[in-house]
Amino acid sequence: MSDSLLDRVPVIPVVVLHDAADAVPLARALVEGGLPVIELTLRTPAALDAVRAIAAEVPEILVGAGTIVAPAQAQEAADAGAQFLVSPGTTTTLAAAMQDTGLPFLPGAATVSEVLRLLELGHSDLKLFPAVASGGADFLKSVAAPVPQARFCPTGGITAATAGSYLELPNVGCVGGSWITPADAVRRGDWAEITRLASAAASLA
Repeated sequence: MSDSLLDRVPVIPVVVLHDAADAVPLARALVEGGLPVIELTLRTPAALDAVRAIAAEVPEILVGAGTIVAPAQAQEAADAGAQFLVSPGTTTTLAAAMQDTGLPFLPGAATVSEVLRLLELGHSDLKLFPAVASGGADFLKSVAAPVPQARFCPTGGITAATAGSYLELPNVGCVGGSWITPADAVRRGDWAEITRLASAAASLA
């Protein structure tokens, strides 16, 4: 398998957890459904504890930390056991902080100029965010010709119904999606439903 994060799974589940106790059963449900990758967003106080729990108890999943928006968060996530990092946008300082961890990461971009700047910094695997608001699949089609070396994980507004149209594009390796772990299913502890949604997403490969 390719070393690129973009080639691991067709859909990276993007997850917001409010209770770290949900982390391990959620991760196991994703693995059972055929999606052994998870991006936990650092948007709640429980996020780093959730990363720690998954890293310690579910070794069969690749656990990442998303919504890295400040340089210090990159090392905090690495120290918690994150195996990859994702940022919604990228500054030079933030890119350097993520690189300093030694972990693979997907720096965020939303314009052609940002894509070109990241390519200059040596990064060709990128996150497009917010994908739909930035032009979606049409934007990615337009970017493919002038900068074919850039590959993307578009995230933000993508659904089960639209994911396939992104995955057909030559410059898209995977998409990020929150529909696989709906908040109400997590709240109920309905891990079977999450396994079902993960299985459907895995079949998009």
